[in-house]
Amino acid sequence: MRRLVRGTTVAAIALTSLMVVSACAKDSGSTASTGSTAAAGCEFATPPSAPATTSATDSTRAADGDEVDGSGLKVGLAYDIGGRGDASFNDLAAAGFDRAIKDLGVAKENTRELSAAPSEDESVKQTRLRQLAREGFNPVVAVGFAYTESLKVVAPEFPDVRFGLVDSAVPEAANVTPLVFAEQEGAFLAGVVAAYQSRKCHVGFVGGVDIPLIHKFEAGYAQGAKAAAPKIVVEKKYITPATDFTGFQDPVKGMETAKGLIDKGADVLYPAAGASGIGVFSAVKQAGVLGIGCDADQYNQPALADSRDVIVASSLKRVDVAVYDFVRAAAKNDLASLPKVFDLKVDGVGYATSGGRIDAKLQGILEGFKAQIIEGRIKVSDKP
Repeated sequence: MRRLVRGTTVAAIALTSLMVVSACAKDSGSTASTGSTAAAGCEFATPPSAPATTSATDSTRAADGDEVDGSGLKVGLAYDIGGRGDASFNDLAAAGFDRAIKDLGVAKENTRELSAAPSEDESVKQTRLRQLAREGFNPVVAVGFAYTESLKVVAPEFPDVRFGLVDSAVPEAANVTPLVFAEQEGAFLAGVVAAYQSRKCHVGFVGGVDIPLIHKFEAGYAQGAKAAAPKIVVEKKYITPATDFTGFQDPVKGMETAKGLIDKGADVLYPAAGASGIGVFSAVKQAGVLGIGCDADQYNQPALADSRDVIVASSLKRVDVAVYDFVRAAAKNDLASLPKVFDLKVDGVGYATSGGRIDAKLQGILEGFKAQIIEGRIKVSDKP
């Protein structure tokens, strides 16, 4: 989420990797011994019990109503920086797009995918959206909050086109459907994993860019770690400030930032940093510590094959689910049926345990926390 990577190798990764923007529980007051799940270090609050049965949200979604005919649709997708093949945020959108086309019977010639370029002007985004709308694509999915300002201009020009906007909203445009997530809930579970996997009771968070969207990941991660182990130390570091979006595109800086946290004692790192996460996992591999993936199941991403053995779990942000559900709802002419927020309850976020490091005990703890969040007994903050 790699064999040791240094110097020019990391620079090459920075040039060749596609760039993406991904991107308070109360403890019980009592503590318990670490048990077999944790290596050492932390004293843990008594965790919630696992529910008797786990939710089967995927199977529920697969059978949520009658078959839908989308053969009459023309579906457009405007990617964020990196586009298809980024092994994270955009690839998740692509997966939802592909599934919708297959399941709904959309003809390949009635689809179009367009990608953004680094540091492009706002007018270029507007032109991309106008191109899709003028060519008759409807619905159109804009992947990433970077399209927010453009949709404020373009959506009113095409009132009959149904736009879906991942990670943001345009309240003044009735034809823009926000596809937003409770990222903090998935990050909370990543924090629980980090606490139980840490040998030093000292973990770290690497944010790509210091913006509110990434603050949600930081907030949930820290809250989850402290819910599991109240005395745990949580370090944080952002690669770039809010005005500099290269923090999502720079594996070299990701590696440098990660090394700084590792030098301070963090032995489990969680990056919400887009392509910069490649460098974070390289540093994790080099230092012999552990990492947690973000957005996708990064253990299984080919671009991270050399680092996969240090990835103990991943938080999931189901952009694929949101894109699929949006296109399906458009085909049914029922956009009002979409959830206001894609959270744990609707399988909009979650976690993956690929790699075999999460034992049955920790799996039960994670399911216990997940159930309490879904039930509303734990409120996960979206602000640090």
